[in-house]
Amino acid sequence: MKIGFDAKRAFFNNRGLGNYSRDTIRILTTEVPQNDYFLFTPKTKGGRSFESGESTVVAPSSFFSKTFSSLWRTTGCSSDVKRLGLDIYHGLSNELPYGLPKDTATVVTIHDLIFLKNPELYPFFDRYTFRKKYVRSCEVADRVVAISQETKKDLVELVNVDENKVDVVYQGCSPIFSQKVDEETKEAVRQRYSLPSAFMLIVCAIEKRKNHELILEAMHIGQIDIPLVVVGRPSAYKDELMQLIQKYGLEKRVIFLHQVPMEDLPVLYRLATLFVYPSHFEGFGIPILEAMTCQTPVITSTGSCFEETGGAAACYVDSHNAADLSAAIERILTDSQLAEKMVQAGNLQAAKFSDASIAKAMTDVYAKLRK
Repeated sequence: MKIGFDAKRAFFNNRGLGNYSRDTIRILTTEVPQNDYFLFTPKTKGGRSFESGESTVVAPSSFFSKTFSSLWRTTGCSSDVKRLGLDIYHGLSNELPYGLPKDTATVVTIHDLIFLKNPELYPFFDRYTFRKKYVRSCEVADRVVAISQETKKDLVELVNVDENKVDVVYQGCSPIFSQKVDEETKEAVRQRYSLPSAFMLIVCAIEKRKNHELILEAMHIGQIDIPLVVVGRPSAYKDELMQLIQKYGLEKRVIFLHQVPMEDLPVLYRLATLFVYPSHFEGFGIPILEAMTCQTPVITSTGSCFEETGGAAACYVDSHNAADLSAAIERILTDSQLAEKMVQAGNLQAAKFSDASIAKAMTDVYAKLRK
């Protein structure tokens, strides 16, 4: 088969959508190499490199399409899809271009509908744009991939997508997180970021729904001495966190790290004593899987998709209850046997999201398009 991917975010996004796109491309091109794969991107200059197996990059070629590259991604690339005679075009990040040939089957991956569940977190224009793109893509796609059962439920309930049209295919995580890290490398990273010998960790964008303040409140309530390391891209929400840090006198116990390179993240996970992720809502919660893969105990939230990702390996708390989180942190920090059991359970849970299982699930989706 000839399969095309909307790969813009694989080349130019360093967050969740980019990681998903890169991993999906890597997994399919290496696990199912008999297909021909085409990576559609509005530009290549300045993009990041990533493992993509045997694949062909398709970018604007004419002066007009290069000048208006966003328009090419929205509609112009459809002529290239037709020219190449693709069997399937897969929009990896919530949208499909207009004008795709009728004889090319279409798949769109929907990651979450947070803009509908928590509209107060998004500006009006973003909500309008997301709704237009997501809903229209779900309507025209032959199959819709949801990255969790939670996202599938939201698609059915909030956007009225036919549940028989939706397939759940979980995410995996980059193989960099499963690679062993020697003590010399750990110590080098510890020194580079001036990290203490023990610390809690949270890795995600520093934004309201990630709920960093609950950790600060839990540290204050429980008088928890172990420092917190916050890794992620800052936003205006960081100012709120700084006010809480000053209010609770936590200035010496909270460390912010921004623009941490990908190769350092697995080391930070492995250095951490505990990973804490009290987000209110996610589509999948990839940091949970990354932490478990790096053999770090995980505390996360009840509800949403988190128990799909963490399974029996994680500890779950109410994302609105700081006392609940404080007690969970204290319990794991003071019970080494419990922490070790969580690590071992995390190994088993992480294995469920192997490259092979994800490749099979996605190729099963593609097979439905050929019946």
